[in-house]
Order: sequence, then structure tokens, then C-alpha cells
Amino acid sequence: MSFIRNIDKSEIPTVNILGVNIAAINMPWLLDFVKRNIKDLSGDYICVSNVHTTVIASDNEDYKAIQNGGILAIPDGGPLSTIGRFRGALHMERTTGPSFLEETLKAGCYRHFFYGSTDDTLKKISDNIKALYPETQIAGLYSPPFRNLSYDEDIKITEMINKSKPDFVWVGLGAPKQEKWMASHQGKINGLMVGVGAAFDYLAGNIKRAPDWMQRCNLEWLYRLLQDPRRLFKRYFATNTKFLCKLLLKR
Repeated sequence: MSFIRNIDKSEIPTVNILGVNIAAINMPWLLDFVKRNIKDLSGDYICVSNVHTTVIASDNEDYKAIQNGGILAIPDGGPLSTIGRFRGALHMERTTGPSFLEETLKAGCYRHFFYGSTDDTLKKISDNIKALYPETQIAGLYSPPFRNLSYDEDIKITEMINKSKPDFVWVGLGAPKQEKWMASHQGKINGLMVGVGAAFDYLAGNIKRAPDWMQRCNLEWLYRLLQDPRRLFKRYFATNTKFLCKLLLKR
């Protein structure tokens, strides 16, 4: 059965970048939108989009459909919001997954389920939330096995999540795996799914976020690169180069 959305998605402003409809929004808009519609957003998902995911989507029609298939694809990457403003979306700003997670935790009025990462990281997340946001309700935490789930396992996990009655289901499986998981569970999970990737490690304290000034200057990618150059250099160099080439070719 196909998912029936209770919100008119056409009213959400977007900018199409390499085929992906990136929401032309900012953090206050997003927080207000979620606050007003949290119950109607149950079963839907938000993609946290950046240059990397946008390039993957431009090369893969199935993943592009997943990026466009949720209620929102928010501009986590600075280049996306910059392009949006250049194209006339003057209020569009970088709206990161980790910051979105932090703001909803601060609100203290939602129930949160964390799906992904390791048991150790989830334990740190739980401890840090209790210390930093004592009003916040943790509905549950689950670290799935690093393999494909069987049909029966998936059903049991879905039932477990739904029994916890979450408002948000934060998914930390990394892109593109987390977006594929959310799309395959659209309409099955009772809660708003958000794929936040590295936000789990930030919240657990496994890695540090860039200083505020670097975030404001769209240099968080550089801070991450300096922390993990071996893993990220090739990805950033290849994806960013490809992104620029694709933009130029579409002009």
C-alpha cells in the first residue's frame, strides 16, 4: 500500500539542484514546520542533503527518487544553500542535521528514538542527553546488525520502534544506506524519520563539531577533513569536483 501524505508538499519551497528538490528553507522555518505538523509527519522522512548525496542522486535515478520522495530534503551542505540564494531563494540557509537534532532535543517536548551506529555510541548518546537535556524523552535506542536484515527481523524491529511511540526516529546509518532504509519504511514507522549520519558521533562525543565561526563560513567540511583526512580526502575531492562540473554543464 502506498504512503498517503497528510501535508501538501507542493507548498514547501524548493530549489532543484542536479535533479534533487532541495528545500529552500532555514532552521526557524524547519522547527516551526515540524512543531505545527509533527503528528501529520508520522511515517514520513527527511533527507539531510549535501554535495555528496546530491552527486550520488544525480547519477542514480533510484536514489534521486528517494531524495525527492520524502517530505523534505534539507540543505545540510553550504554550497546547496548558496546556490539556492543565487537562484532567488533569499531566505535559504544551511540547515544541518546535527543542528536540527540539537534544537529538537532542546525543545524537550518530543519523544526520540535512535536507530543505527553501535551500542557503545548509543550508550554515550543516552548519557549525554540525560545530562544536557533532562526534559527530553528517549523513546528507545537500537543498534542494527551490520548486515541485511531478514524479513522477520525487520518486522520485529519496526514493531519495537512503533511500540515506543516516538515523535522522531533519528537514523544514523550513513548515506546512502540511511535514506534507502527510511524510504523502504515510509508509512510503516510511526514517527518522523530523519537521516542524520555523523550527528550520532557528534552527540556521543566521538568526534567534535567545527567551531561556530567555521560553521557560519561553510567550512565545517574542512574541519571534518582535518579530523579524518585518510577517509574523507578522496570523497571530498572527487565529489566536489564532480559537483562543480555537473553544475557548469547544466548552465
